[in-house]
Amino acid sequence: MALDGISPEARLPTGFLRGLALPLGLLTLWELSSHSGLFNQQFLPPLEKVASTAWREWTNGELLSDLIVSLRRDLTGFAIGTGTGIAVGLALGLSRTFDKIFTRWFNGLKQIALLAWIPLISIWFGFDEAAKVVFVALAAAIPVILNIVEGIRLTSQKSIEVGEVFKFNRRQVIVLIYLPSALPSILTGVHLALIYSWLATIGAEYFMAAGPGIGGLVIAGRERFEMDLVLLGIVVLGGVGFALDRMANWLEYRLVPWRRP
Repeated sequence: MALDGISPEARLPTGFLRGLALPLGLLTLWELSSHSGLFNQQFLPPLEKVASTAWREWTNGELLSDLIVSLRRDLTGFAIGTGTGIAVGLALGLSRTFDKIFTRWFNGLKQIALLAWIPLISIWFGFDEAAKVVFVALAAAIPVILNIVEGIRLTSQKSIEVGEVFKFNRRQVIVLIYLPSALPSILTGVHLALIYSWLATIGAEYFMAAGPGIGGLVIAGRERFEMDLVLLGIVVLGGVGFALDRMANWLEYRLVPWRRP
């Protein structure tokens, strides 16, 4: 029992309260600005109107349907991109031949802005679902490749020498030395891939052919000049992105507990 009579478990974490200060302050400023006449409500609708629109879109099933489509597109691209990134990253990190042939080319290609690939992807894969998934997969693969290569290259020379002492074969060196050493970097790459794939999902929905999805919801609100619908889409995008980031952090801390702050 603490000296003030309140158990530590009963207290809200200070960091949690500090984290709430900014969003609550912005929401308060939003509401006051909307009702004070400082901004036209057509451009900045009050919170209750956005909430009413959210309830309408949820009850008629449109919001849930769009969210499911975006998440399915996101997770499909994430899985393909992460799997490809792990394979390519291991090849570049573990094979000197692949490293010499492909690393310089990859380092040059990664400097190209991701959105610059949209025209090429659209020509190769069309304007429908396949192109969007490929774009998301590309966004997910790049951080995975970079972090795996870095993690393998940072493997301690002493660990490699231990493997030589025990006469490990090539497979044992990879499984018992390189992969455990690179695990934190691999998880960091997967974490970034999860975030980048969500951002790419929205980019694909917004810049490619319009269709179902949260990006399509925002476009529909823009075209009809319904700012409450646009702001609802933005809030959902931010909420899902935050949830994905927290989930990735949780998994990373469970798998690599020694990296906890």
